[in-house]
Amino acid sequence: MFSKLKQIRDLRSRAKQMQNLLSGESATAERSGIKITMDGNMNITALTIAEGVPRETLERELPRVINEVIKDIQRIMARKMQESGGIPGFN
Repeated sequence: MFSKLKQIRDLRSRAKQMQNLLSGESATAERSGIKITMDGNMNITALTIAEGVPRETLERELPRVINEVIKDIQRIMARKMQESGGIPGFN
């Protein structure tokens, strides 16, 4: 039982280390005058909309830009996980 608790504690510690490592990463996606930057913890840190972008364009493109930046961050996360040896027990 104690070995399982130690594994859980180690896994939690590893996850915290990974979160700290990812917090320094960021990705930016831009499309049709909409630019979004997201950090490695998947928080949007910047949103810029060019002057004069029509509402229809915003409604159509904003979800696409958000999805694009999320995919970019996920790729960065996967690369970082791979570089750090992955999660023990899940390799």
